Amino acid sequence: MAAPDVSLLRIRGVTKRFGGITANRGITFDVEAGELVGIIGPNGAGKSTLFECISGFYAPDEGEVELDGARLIGLSPDRVCRRGIARTFQKLRPFQGMTVAENVMVGALTRTRVVKQAREQAHEWLRRVGLAEKAHAHARTLSTGQRKRLELARALATAPRVLLLDEVTGGVDQRSIPGLVELVRELHRGGLTLLVIEHNMRVVTAVAQRIIALHMGEVIADGAPDVVARDRKVVEAYLGQAYVG
Repeated sequence: MAAPDVSLLRIRGVTKRFGGITANRGITFDVEAGELVGIIGPNGAGKSTLFECISGFYAPDEGEVELDGARLIGLSPDRVCRRGIARTFQKLRPFQGMTVAENVMVGALTRTRVVKQAREQAHEWLRRVGLAEKAHAHARTLSTGQRKRLELARALATAPRVLLLDEVTGGVDQRSIPGLVELVRELHRGGLTLLVIEHNMRVVTAVAQRIIALHMGEVIADGAPDVVARDRKVVEAYLGQAYVG
């Protein structure tokens, strides 16, 4: 008998506590292959903590995370990455003393031990994200928007099946946002599965097929962007009447 269909990414009852604070409480949802899901919620809602649990930086106190049916809980971040989950960070973390290309090679070397091949892949991803001309510059010289693109290139060089984007437009000047949004759309059109934390509602409703809203560590809504944006609990906890009015 054929095995039942399994969602690409399964989150089941994920709970994470820090002392007396519960950052994530029983979070459960699935992400299908090729889906682009937005994660919204006020500061302190548990969004980044959830990403830490999915990517192996934190071990949940309860619950399961599975990629294509395989359990990820207990694996180190590098092993989770090799399984197929890559992420970017809200607080940008380039290797400051390395060139832009060398930063991306770090990602590529998770998939190949051939330095020449890693260098070629790095330059290709830099071209894809619009940073080809900065390949030999030091990462510390980049603007915030350029560092966001570098984070993307480094994550993409690991050949992920699922990409977690934490505030891809956060701290970026308004002129840079449309280009980053189009880059996310292009990656999705290429078949990549994405889970995107985003505070800018215009951005998340423009790119996401589905939105999950968190508040006080719990899922309070999960559905189509227009439905979630009108949900009473989401309006009260996060958006405010001015957004829907």
